[in-house]
Amino acid sequence: MKVLVCISKTPDTTAKIAFTEGNTKFDENGVQWIINPYDEWYSLVRAIELKEKDANVTIHLVTVGAADAEPIIRKALALGGDEAIRVNNSSNDSMVVAQEIAAIAKAGAYDLILTGKETIDYNSASIGSMLCALLDQNYIAAATKLVIEGTKATVTREIDGGEETAETQLPLIVSCQKGMAEQRIPNMRGIMAARTKPLKVVEATIQSATTSIQQFDLPAAKTGVKLIDPAQMDELVRLLKEEAKVI
Repeated sequence: MKVLVCISKTPDTTAKIAFTEGNTKFDENGVQWIINPYDEWYSLVRAIELKEKDANVTIHLVTVGAADAEPIIRKALALGGDEAIRVNNSSNDSMVVAQEIAAIAKAGAYDLILTGKETIDYNSASIGSMLCALLDQNYIAAATKLVIEGTKATVTREIDGGEETAETQLPLIVSCQKGMAEQRIPNMRGIMAARTKPLKVVEATIQSATTSIQQFDLPAAKTGVKLIDPAQMDELVRLLKEEAKVI
């Protein structure tokens, strides 16, 4: 079984967020980059678990980005990917990214494509559904469990008030979230092996974006906390109603 895992480079969760050029561009100065946690902890690790149970599973990684994404993809190789592909396109447009991945997927004839539920920078959660449309394959979003038996996949995902379990045939696209797998840390053997694993760079095929950034805005600064004496319930109700406007 051939598995394609989509990997995205995102800022570390502790990075200080700032914008330049009239709030139209993310300021990358001093930012530490990581593998998008949903891609690493859930989709990639689940692919590795599938390979540990079946030696015939092959894991390919794909990322769409410039050369500065290569340390990220090398870490993913160290965790357990077999080989990687970097599409030399630095666009942040979701459709462009999906089209580039779809071209790789078509050429590779993959049985299973795994993505994270979303990236922690833009939170659009759109790549999986776009791949579904571009590849005309079944897609299950925000999955928490994936079992493969031959060409049949059983996928569980959370719904309002419970869980839903679906069965379908491969090929399949799945976006993964918390519950799919447990985080792993690369060991020294994996880090050393990653240096020699294939990392192929292919040129972009999509040049024109479908969207453009008009402006970024930081959230409003947090206000101070008001402490209310337990005996002053009327005052608490007034503040919740008139100031917080939650009742």
